[in-house]
Amino acid sequence: MAKSKEVTVEEKLRALYDLQLIDSRADEIKNVRGELPLEIEDLEDEIVGLNKRLSNLDEDVVNLKGEISAKKLVIEEAKSLVKKYAEQQKNVRNNREFNSISKETEYQELEIELAEKRIKEYKAKIEQKNEVIAATKENIAKQADLLKHKSDELKDIMGDTIKEEALLLKKSKEYSGLIDDHLLKAYNRIRSTVKNGLAVVSIDRGASGGSFFTIPPQRQVEIASRKKIITDEHSGRILVDGALAEEEKEKIDKLLS
Repeated sequence: MAKSKEVTVEEKLRALYDLQLIDSRADEIKNVRGELPLEIEDLEDEIVGLNKRLSNLDEDVVNLKGEISAKKLVIEEAKSLVKKYAEQQKNVRNNREFNSISKETEYQELEIELAEKRIKEYKAKIEQKNEVIAATKENIAKQADLLKHKSDELKDIMGDTIKEEALLLKKSKEYSGLIDDHLLKAYNRIRSTVKNGLAVVSIDRGASGGSFFTIPPQRQVEIASRKKIITDEHSGRILVDGALAEEEKEKIDKLLS
């Protein structure tokens, strides 16, 4: 629908109220979904984080096993040297050579002892990390089940409303196109700041919708004349008369049925 340069105030008011009715219905659908989309997004992010943690833990275990293998090689080499030194000691020619070989033997035995100590520490760390890995996998499975449940719940809701929501989005764009940019910006600004997103409301029992403040009779006459855009001085909402509101509500109900 193209914008017209010769749109009357009444036509603007009708277009604004039509847009409000359409957007309010879309808001109702979003309220039915509630926090589900955000909850699903949070769960997806959490699962990504848990999988990243799991990957890091698995990498730590691999590295620790590599350290254990390296220490086992150290032990094998040290034992080989100890055996070699034991043979050499059988053929020493003096005390100096004997003491020198004894020191080398002692050093290799300390290397074996230290390597065995490190292996024990690495195995303890692996055991601890495996416990964390098991708990993390359990948590991932739990959160994945919760994610599936909430995703299925959202799909059920979306299945009932997706066609209507697509129609509402289309009509919202169409009716936005009937309103000049300045007025549309004002509408969107008011919607973002007032309760329930109601930027355009009708007069109900002498007060604007969503307000307890009575509108003076003369002001009500001006609103009913539809000669200018009038806002509620207390809430900032754009006001329309009850008759116009009823007419547009009936029209939009038929449009969306």
